[in-house]
Amino acid sequence: MNLNRQKGQTLTALLVFMVIAITVTAGAATLMSLNLGNVQRVEMGTDILLAAESGAENALMRLLRNPNYSGETFTVDQATVTITVNGSSIVSSATDGKFTRKIQVDTVYTNNILAVSSWREIF
Repeated sequence: MNLNRQKGQTLTALLVFMVIAITVTAGAATLMSLNLGNVQRVEMGTDILLAAESGAENALMRLLRNPNYSGETFTVDQATVTITVNGSSIVSSATDGKFTRKIQVDTVYTNNILAVSSWREIF
């Protein structure tokens, strides 16, 4: 009779440990899934920032070639980049879906030399 009782206790303990293991595994899988989504969003934001910076660099190159350049819109990878030149200020905005990043570059043009006085991300 004691032997049957011990077998029942072993089965109960095994079931408890299995429930705990399944719960821990499910929690870990959920955390991994959430972190993967966050990593993808950070990577997308970085890609959009790089697209905005390439737009600003493009605007500087075009201003060197043509001081009357006023801006344009083009695509970099899947992002739409819009450049606006207003006086000595360049604003490059890149958008892809929900993500938008903007770079503002202030320039100084003296003695036929174009110099960058500031380069920053704006919100």
